Amino acid sequence: MSENVAASARERAGKILVTSSARSRRCDDGSVSTPAPPPSAPLRSTLLSLGLDAVLIIVFAAIGRASHHEDPIAGLFTTAWPFLVGLALGWLISLAWRRPMAIGRTGVPVWLITVAAGMALRVLADQGTQPAFIIVATIVIGVFLLGWRAVAALVTRARRH
Repeated sequence: MSENVAASARERAGKILVTSSARSRRCDDGSVSTPAPPPSAPLRSTLLSLGLDAVLIIVFAAIGRASHHEDPIAGLFTTAWPFLVGLALGWLISLAWRRPMAIGRTGVPVWLITVAAGMALRVLADQGTQPAFIIVATIVIGVFLLGWRAVAALVTRARRH
């Protein structure tokens, strides 16, 4: 009989529990451990975050061109490229792929580096960097890059509750 009890204990210690969402393993202390989510989920959110940031930079450039009565499409790349390069630098320097949706850890550094590098590249490319443009670009890019992250954080928080 004690042999059956020992076998039962061994079986429970290593028992695999199948749940609706993942395979879980019962630990020796009776708790259940669940494996980490598949790597495609973080990659997906990283790619979506980077893509959304890039689209918003292009939207910023198109709005700026249209507000100056310029063709928003014809010179879009000329206007957007310094900020897209700045965005790439911001992502690299801040290691944004680690927490792409974080406002403070990722959003703020990406925003500030995007604006600073974008303005520096505009100077090197002999494009305008009037003080009013610097102020407007800083505000609009900040609202764009931080705004969607704030909305995502609110939606995520609301779903948890």
